[in-house]
Amino acid sequence: MLRNAPKFHEVAKRIIEITEDCIIVAHNALFDYRILRTEFKRLGFTYKRNTLCTVELSKQLIPDQDSYSLGKLAKALGIPVSDRHRADGDAKATVTLFKMLLTKDLEKYIVTDAITLEAKRQIEPNHRLIIDSLPSIIGVYYIHNDTGQIIYIGKSKNIKNRINQHLTSSSSKSKKIQMQIASVTYDATGSELIALLKESEEIKRIKPIHNRALRRNAFTHALYEFIDENGYINLKIDSANGKKKHITTFSNKQNSDHFMFKAVEEYELCQKLTGLYKSKSNCFNYTLKQCEGACINIEAPEIYNKRVQEFIKKHSYSHQHMMLIDKGRDVDERSVILIENGIFKGLGFFNLNYQINTLKILESVITPMENNRDTQHIIQNYIRRNKNLKIVPIHNL
Repeated sequence: MLRNAPKFHEVAKRIIEITEDCIIVAHNALFDYRILRTEFKRLGFTYKRNTLCTVELSKQLIPDQDSYSLGKLAKALGIPVSDRHRADGDAKATVTLFKMLLTKDLEKYIVTDAITLEAKRQIEPNHRLIIDSLPSIIGVYYIHNDTGQIIYIGKSKNIKNRINQHLTSSSSKSKKIQMQIASVTYDATGSELIALLKESEEIKRIKPIHNRALRRNAFTHALYEFIDENGYINLKIDSANGKKKHITTFSNKQNSDHFMFKAVEEYELCQKLTGLYKSKSNCFNYTLKQCEGACINIEAPEIYNKRVQEFIKKHSYSHQHMMLIDKGRDVDERSVILIENGIFKGLGFFNLNYQINTLKILESVITPMENNRDTQHIIQNYIRRNKNLKIVPIHNL
């Protein structure tokens, strides 16, 4: 394999060029970096770069693994490896592992340290250079000051355009950001749902100075159920109350009403028993022969309630064990949301060529996240808006 390969001195200049102002990431970085420095020393050149070791990062961010060798770690985490022990295969596997570690680094130690090192080399940020360096992809972005501190977190379907808006807007918040920005980092998500959940979680935890505190209720209204004196399940939209168990939540009254009108049509529900038509007798749809008469006790409760329960099961993931599968960051990748017993456990990514067939493998690729009313609202609202979202029960794993 090496018979026709170039000598080190023939590629040394190119290595210097492609690693300029970069941090070298490697699995067991100490070994690779030592080899590079030794070869450059033979040429009379002092080679210095900062390094990150995915072995040490894995021990910190993915504890309790049986082995931290690249092959065994890749197998445990569902990372496909082609051409094992060849430079190309191992490098691609290390890239995938590093992306996973960046996702699991909730405190952003990796990027913050990197920004701190870069900031020492720059005097004043060039806003155009920052914008030009960013991709037009969906994800979460982090605006840093010159010490590496995260001063603002946001999510966007087009990160480049959104940062451009921050740096050209004349709003008071944007002007403050423009004065303090030193660099922007980002997490590609591929999925709007992943971006929404990561943004919500990280604003709460990191509390950047230019993010307004999230309202305790990102939603104003919720859907509740109760059984009336005749045994019919009634549905009611009301102001969101964290103490009452709800089916799903809404950002405003208009969205909730629109949702309920569609539900009445799709599940053949009664307008009166869903709170959309106030009447002491039958609902309007019964007059049009579009209601079976639950409103005036003609349709049996057990028949009507069966349709209501089907509706509730679809729009409430309470007590359900499931995965939500959505788009990934690349064509051969998918994102996954894990929900156990109705509780949001976290999110992650997996390669399409690697089948998740055990709960242990699924949990190893998941970055744990907090379950709260905001995450419930985000997930339920996304499920309502995206009919093609793949929902997979996990009771068989």
